Amino acid sequence: MSVVLRNAQRSVPLRRVPLRRAVCVLRAALGASRFAVGVVCAGDPLMRRLNGAYRQRHEPTDVLSFPFHRLAPGQLPRPRCRDDYNLGDIFLGVELIHRQCRDSGEDFGAVLAITAAHGLCHLLGYRHSTPGEWRQMYEKEAEILEALSRATGASLRPLTAGLF
Repeated sequence: MSVVLRNAQRSVPLRRVPLRRAVCVLRAALGASRFAVGVVCAGDPLMRRLNGAYRQRHEPTDVLSFPFHRLAPGQLPRPRCRDDYNLGDIFLGVELIHRQCRDSGEDFGAVLAITAAHGLCHLLGYRHSTPGEWRQMYEKEAEILEALSRATGASLRPLTAGLF
């Protein structure tokens, strides 16, 4: 199935091909290659609106995930029809991510891929409301980022490494 990537912002130059490839590798590492996923690269205004509407936080954020299925962590959907081969949509706050990278000196493309990994984990039921959930999600992110690192020669780690 496909990865549909849409750039809905114009503030930050974006290399779509490497991001699409990264999402494909991450999706495969999750065992979900046969499922479609949408990725929207959004600016601050859209991320602020979505974050306000869905999380009651009226500020931009780095990633929002909208799963098509309700799943337990790591569970794959059990499609009954063609339309069920969809994981959902990930909105990446590229303006915020770009600013954070500029301030920290981190590589924007790498952080974008890492943030997409976080969003994909959310689509597959991983959460981080408790320390136990954070640890479980962190371990899954580390696992799939290791697969992406092998494929790209990069050394990628979850952004949440220091939280517990």
